[in-house]
Amino acid sequence: MSTVDSRRLVQKLWNYCDVLRDDGVSTIDYVEQLTYLLFLKMADERARRAMKPEQIVPDELSWQTLLDADGDALEVQYRHILTGLGKEGGTLGTIFRKAQNKIQDPAKLKRLIVDLIDKESWSGTGVDVKGDAYEELLAKGAEDAKSGAGQYFTPRALTVAMVDCMLPTPDDTITDPACGTGGFLLAAYEHIQRHHGSALTPDQRRRLANGAITGTELVDGTARLAAMNMLLHGIGAPNGPSLIAVEDALGKEPARRVSLVLANPPFGRSSSIRVVGGDGRSSREEREIERGDFWATTANKQLNFVQHIASLLEIDGRAAVVLPDNVLFEGGAGETIRRRLLKQYDLHTMLRLPTGIFYAGGVKANVLFFERKRAREEPWTQKLWVYDFRTNQHFTLKQNPLRREHLQDFIDRYLPGRDRAEREETERFRAFSYDELIARDKVNLDITWLKDASLEDADSLLPPEVIAQEIVDDLQAALTEFAAIAETLGSRS
Repeated sequence: MSTVDSRRLVQKLWNYCDVLRDDGVSTIDYVEQLTYLLFLKMADERARRAMKPEQIVPDELSWQTLLDADGDALEVQYRHILTGLGKEGGTLGTIFRKAQNKIQDPAKLKRLIVDLIDKESWSGTGVDVKGDAYEELLAKGAEDAKSGAGQYFTPRALTVAMVDCMLPTPDDTITDPACGTGGFLLAAYEHIQRHHGSALTPDQRRRLANGAITGTELVDGTARLAAMNMLLHGIGAPNGPSLIAVEDALGKEPARRVSLVLANPPFGRSSSIRVVGGDGRSSREEREIERGDFWATTANKQLNFVQHIASLLEIDGRAAVVLPDNVLFEGGAGETIRRRLLKQYDLHTMLRLPTGIFYAGGVKANVLFFERKRAREEPWTQKLWVYDFRTNQHFTLKQNPLRREHLQDFIDRYLPGRDRAEREETERFRAFSYDELIARDKVNLDITWLKDASLEDADSLLPPEVIAQEIVDDLQAALTEFAAIAETLGSRS
């Protein structure tokens, strides 16, 4: 991989974003337009290559038609292409579904096509270079608070650390039921390439590129970014079946089980639909979904994702999932789900995350690591190991962002690939037995034991700007909880 080439590409494409922003084109809208145009350019390169040329889009919807058009005719042709390809199936349909032109100035659109994209050979550029460039563009888009794109973004350091704990293999089937722009899926793929690349068989390579790694995303715009992200990293085929399903993952029972789930379901507690669980209880809302595989009925979106992911796993399948604090302590359905998870699955590890690492403010979250097991009478969870990475840890998105090395101690204590019986307790890492957990009120897993140094020692007080930000985060978290409660009460009236 050439970091210099990647940064050159990013800088070249990003410089033009400032020009378009004056016309009201948001950062994430710009990345979306790049997605359409990059796909068309890559399809053109495939059609023109000397060895095994491949026609992906019809001639009348091709990249060349954009190069040949000017002025209003260019804008008309671009809209025609977006509409035409949006009716296709597979990867084409996922990328162009409901696509719209957000660049209203034909002259600026022409410059983007001719000067910025056409002059690069995207098929000739190494997979890592163009993939990394696109990832950087997505990360920049997530920083744009006005676009709201940050809600789909998990900090790269956390994503990689979770993958390093799970050790994905070439024989895994991997999915993310709320994949956003595909960060977890790509991190898993890159881990496999890095650790098994030279030993991969042709069958394993084909499998990894064409169906072993899949995602689900509810939002069309985000799904298209994920599909393009995967294509640029060598996963999937432009004219093949889409590896990103555009649908509500909670809407139906899984069609297939997988061996590994990596996920950070969307924040915000209340589902837009009401789920009917195996207990038969239901509440009134616009649309009901019957999920006989669920343990309890709830409108809490994260609790429903816990149940969905538990159902997604095949026997001995494993999951690492980012979830907010309310999943740990909410009563009613929350208690039912925690009891089932502890008994029927091996909930072996929890990483308590610090504040200030997510683009969405006011988030207090954890990573739950669990495995599905065969049915038996005795509980599968023997010990839950909790790593407190929250107390006395303070991060911000700009001045002190979370980095991969900050999580190294947790990974070392996790012992990836080794027997968990070898784990040892430390100041931040403690084990709690099944009996201890079940004895807690409502099986509350919101467990802390470390003292906050700033409460005991005046010299340990944080800078005023950090304290102010933590107050803001706490208030935002409280407002989110109150809003969810109000919405739930309103749905019952």
